[in-house]
Amino acid sequence: MDHDEQRPEVRELSSRQRRVLGVLMEKGLTTPEYYPMTMKAVIAGCNQKSNRSPITSYDEDAVEETLDQLRELGLGAVILPDSGRTERYRHYVRKRYSFSEPQIAILTELLLRGRQTMGELRGRASRMVPIEDLTALRAELSGLIEQGYAQATDALERRGVEVDHCFYKASENRTMEAATAAVSSSGPARRHESAAAAPAVSSAAPANNAALVELLAENQQLKSDVEDLKQDVARLNDRLDKLCRDLGV
Repeated sequence: MDHDEQRPEVRELSSRQRRVLGVLMEKGLTTPEYYPMTMKAVIAGCNQKSNRSPITSYDEDAVEETLDQLRELGLGAVILPDSGRTERYRHYVRKRYSFSEPQIAILTELLLRGRQTMGELRGRASRMVPIEDLTALRAELSGLIEQGYAQATDALERRGVEVDHCFYKASENRTMEAATAAVSSSGPARRHESAAAAPAVSSAAPANNAALVELLAENQQLKSDVEDLKQDVARLNDRLDKLCRDLGV
């Protein structure tokens, strides 16, 4: 039997483990020519300012410790090149889970940024693996949700639904159900106030609803476009750094 098959299933990861694993997964998809990654590249990927939430400032000791933890979990490995040059690091997500390539891209984005809308997630994940439309995204997400690796605030077909991964530690209390409960437990007075205000909002909504939906969609697209540009710049910076190292500049 394969050694990995004997390992317990990993369902929870610390915030640092999620960040380091997400970086390995991301770079393996977006810059395969520089993968597996050097320690320096992993640190830079963890601390980059684009496509990360929250922003971190991990040092080498923290990242090295986390990479060792991922190795113990069977989720990572160190590669020793035949050339004897710097050690490199890779993930073993494909070995440990039966995820499709789109699902790996989806989880990568959720591990790196956390909770986000369907539109945001598709725009970001499709940079790594083609995801044609929201219908395709829903199909892949449904499989992850059924297996308990992803969660959503509502049915995936509903407008405004947000999704997230499920690799949080139990102590973090980051389930979508908990978030919903926090909103609904704001007290009798607040609920009464909301109920009283509902008719006025409802009566005003028909006249402005179409324009509001259009503005929200345009705003979402602009956010996605800006994020894509930031990630393109970060990717170019990574390649420039690699070229400079190769040239000894």
